[in-house]
Amino acid sequence: MDFREHVLSHYQQLVQDRIDAFRDMIDALSEDSRNDAKGSAGDKHETALSMMHIEQEKINRKLAECLEQKAILDRIRKAGIPTRVALGSLVTANDQVLFVSAALPKKVIEGQTVIPLSPAAPLGQLILGRSVGEEFQMVATRFTIRVLG
Repeated sequence: MDFREHVLSHYQQLVQDRIDAFRDMIDALSEDSRNDAKGSAGDKHETALSMMHIEQEKINRKLAECLEQKAILDRIRKAGIPTRVALGSLVTANDQVLFVSAALPKKVIEGQTVIPLSPAAPLGQLILGRSVGEEFQMVATRFTIRVLG
């Protein structure tokens, strides 16, 4: 497995773990609300159910975000190195490793800090379609693409 495939697998696992955790939380909240409905009555019961419902909505939004991230990662081809920066590219520019995928947390993988980057982000838009050796500028910093994987 090359470094790009390792990075992709790492982020796929990270997103899947989050999806599983959010689904577990939703199941637990649903179970709690069913149990609370059996033994409670009055204003306290209504308040508790309302708070559980609000929490469940928050978790559902986070789950939807993770499912979108998973869909993006699933579209990335594992094989082949593109000649231009595209979805799934692993780009080294000015000693920074950028993974064009989805807005995910920065992680250290095999001793290298990898910065996932959405193609819709300003930096993502700047590098899409570029190839090795091309330069681009973000704010006051000039970058040169050194490696494309």
